[in-house]
Amino acid sequence: MGFYDVGYHGSEIKTPVLDRLSAAGVRLENYYVQPLCTPSRNQIMTGRYQPYCVPLEEKLLPELMLEAGYSTHMVGKWHLGMYRKQCLPTRRGFQSYFGYLTGSENYYTHERCYFIPQLNVTRCALDLRDGEETSPSYLNLYSTEIFTHRAVNIIKEHNAQKPLFLYVALQAVHAPLQVPERYTKPYSFIKNSARRHYAGMVSAMDEATLAGGSNWPLRGRKWSLWEGGVRGVGFVTGPLVEQPGTVSRELIHVSDWLPTIVGVAGGSTNGTKPLDGFNVWDTISKGEASPRQELLHNIDPLYIDDSPCPGKASGSEHELLDSLMKNSLRRNSMTGSVSVPPFNVSMHAAIRYKNWKLLTGYPGCPVWFPHPGETVDEVTDEVLPLKKLMLFDIDADPEERNEISHQHPEIVNFLLKRLDQLQKGAMPINYPPDDPRCDPQHTGAWGPWQ
Repeated sequence: MGFYDVGYHGSEIKTPVLDRLSAAGVRLENYYVQPLCTPSRNQIMTGRYQPYCVPLEEKLLPELMLEAGYSTHMVGKWHLGMYRKQCLPTRRGFQSYFGYLTGSENYYTHERCYFIPQLNVTRCALDLRDGEETSPSYLNLYSTEIFTHRAVNIIKEHNAQKPLFLYVALQAVHAPLQVPERYTKPYSFIKNSARRHYAGMVSAMDEATLAGGSNWPLRGRKWSLWEGGVRGVGFVTGPLVEQPGTVSRELIHVSDWLPTIVGVAGGSTNGTKPLDGFNVWDTISKGEASPRQELLHNIDPLYIDDSPCPGKASGSEHELLDSLMKNSLRRNSMTGSVSVPPFNVSMHAAIRYKNWKLLTGYPGCPVWFPHPGETVDEVTDEVLPLKKLMLFDIDADPEERNEISHQHPEIVNFLLKRLDQLQKGAMPINYPPDDPRCDPQHTGAWGPWQ
């Protein structure tokens, strides 16, 4: 969901339920997620920066909630591993599960089509499960509606004498852009078809609680380290909030949810590996200062943005990468006598400290995408050539228009040192090849194969 795609951010998309719930709670306006959905989901479940498939030795959020005495249930998208049954949500702390295991699928047939390169074949197979069993009986039923129906039933049938932890990860508003026509009719004024369908999907999702999405006025998009790729829409509501009807601009990250939720539930994070997240409940509920001052957006030496960048910025990546290959960081490009640490500034990385944000390498498509209703051709913002490293004051410049690394060499040096320290302590990035044994030809459904 794009930063702009909620009613209380001024969007043309109507989200009355989200607007009402958030107005009665605390709106988080300095809240960050990872540039992709699975790493964000991973951090919700573990409170840690993780590889895309959660190691089995990790203790997940639902396991901690079980220990705290809660009933635990999940509805919706898992996408945190499925090659063995031990990876399934019902083996990772959830007492019940209804949803799908992979990244995206058809909203009506609940099939996922995927090209298996080792077999040189595209397989389309069912991906919908109730518990650990496939569920073929929901053909032509829209996923947002069936997931909502299941979540409501769980709440209705739950014994109120025992606390409930229900994790709902709706498929909406992930691609493909599919929605019943009744949801798009109110948006006939939106000329762009993708945006119109997306608006309908958001409305369907709103009732329940990326093509087509909008992060306006922020820079960038999903899969980038610009604010448009990492700033999320978030709020907390409920009777435990001590200062309802407020807005928090304190720094909060998706990895903070595990220690925060477990803490509010009266549970313990003992037994987990060292957490990257903080308990930010007093920040949210009482308006206190966030314990978080630093936020690592990402470090990825293998980053490739394979989606075309529109407009005049289409050559930015090639120009910058060519420059990075030909030149190392010019130490004399920064004023003062501050020495530059050995962090490789050609690497795709970004880090935030208080109001400062440093980006290195190619952050992703650098465009300020237009306000919905405009076309890319109508964008008049000239994207200046990107630098090997860039510094922004996000509090003063949330749209990342004023690059100021030359004005603050000491801040640049400090953040480069932090990136170097974090990189040295990081696990090596590993993208294993697809396992051809995942082929669902004989089972008719995606699922465990080992």
